[in-house]
Amino acid sequence: MSGKPYIREISKTTWFLSQPRYKRYMAREVTCIFIFAYTFLLIVALARLAQGPEAFQEFLNALRSPLGVLFNVAVLIATVYHSMSWFNVTPQAMPIQRGEEFVPGKIIVGAHYGAWAVVSLIILILGV
Repeated sequence: MSGKPYIREISKTTWFLSQPRYKRYMAREVTCIFIFAYTFLLIVALARLAQGPEAFQEFLNALRSPLGVLFNVAVLIATVYHSMSWFNVTPQAMPIQRGEEFVPGKIIVGAHYGAWAVVSLIILILGV
């Protein structure tokens, strides 16, 4: 019998391809890149707004280009995926206990989706 324990070889770069839940986890983490890029875009928008109306109008015209629209659609898709995947794992990440029992996961997930719908509706009403 060897005194050396067995250590399973795990790839440092493709470890997440072995199971579907790891793939979903990595997909959610990659969406943060899109959120960062959009945050940077908002900072650039503020800088252009500070430069004056003409500079801000040029910025808005750039956002109306096909590349700008494609970027915004990609960010929207990534953000929706990120939010939905996080809402679905919330019961494991944040279990809520009432007395001796835990609140069912479906209620926690439903509350998150409900709050998302209410906030989206308020933004839609105020934006019109």
